[in-house]
Amino acid sequence: METEKKTQTAAEQMTDNDLSEQIKKVTKDSHVRAENTELMLSFQRGQVTLPQFKLLLCSMYEVYKALEEEMDRNSNHPGVAPIYFPAELARLEAIEKDLEYFYGQDWREKVVVPAATKRYCHRLRQIGKENPEFLIAHAYTRYLGDLSGGQVLSRIAQKSMGLQGSEGLSFFAFPGVSSPNRFKQLYRSRMNSVELTEEQRNGVLEEAVRSFEFNIQVFDDLQKMLLSVPENQLQTSRTHSTPVKILQIPGAIMQSSPLLRTLLGLFVALATVSIGIYAF
Repeated sequence: METEKKTQTAAEQMTDNDLSEQIKKVTKDSHVRAENTELMLSFQRGQVTLPQFKLLLCSMYEVYKALEEEMDRNSNHPGVAPIYFPAELARLEAIEKDLEYFYGQDWREKVVVPAATKRYCHRLRQIGKENPEFLIAHAYTRYLGDLSGGQVLSRIAQKSMGLQGSEGLSFFAFPGVSSPNRFKQLYRSRMNSVELTEEQRNGVLEEAVRSFEFNIQVFDDLQKMLLSVPENQLQTSRTHSTPVKILQIPGAIMQSSPLLRTLLGLFVALATVSIGIYAF
């Protein structure tokens, strides 16, 4: 019995030392704050509109452009190489495809993002040059969060926005990943194997918190844009969809189904987390 307890204690200590577990712990409070932003709560209520989604895609385009360009540039860095999976995880081309679907071939001229998104991208560029190992925090929270809810979120988005077929939803698809659960295990294992000094590890943990803060700011700025810009102005482009619908879910169902609330909450994580709502 005593031997079993010692083995269990040793296993728990190893888990506690895992970088992935440490990130979850240090970002717990920030995660709660992100869930309670005004934009997040609107999604959790089951109200997803096409203008909201298009603005989210615009910000995601800029964020992933910065993240993936820095990941590519630092692909041989010892802090990046173990978690560099462009064939399986890269999102930029998928987002570009979605933006062209919604905005047309001149979509690049129509991309609009708030100041918070620009600050987030600036930070990604900065650490890519100065502290490439900090990219671990952003890649982990973004990619694994997006991977966790892709298929379910795609169906929710398709229904709530009245989209026809799967076009416009490439962002949710990971054709290079056959088993999300097994891949997430591999990714965490690779990330936990990265050799970091104590100073570097602390820096990565601080960067994970900073990632949440950037995303909270993006949420708030996107909400302000939605309130300040007339809806018809946000839709002055091709939509390839039926008239915009809002997915209305009775309050009783929302109260009685924690799983449904969680899934709807996951959708807004695509604006961040990056931040991912920790479905992983």
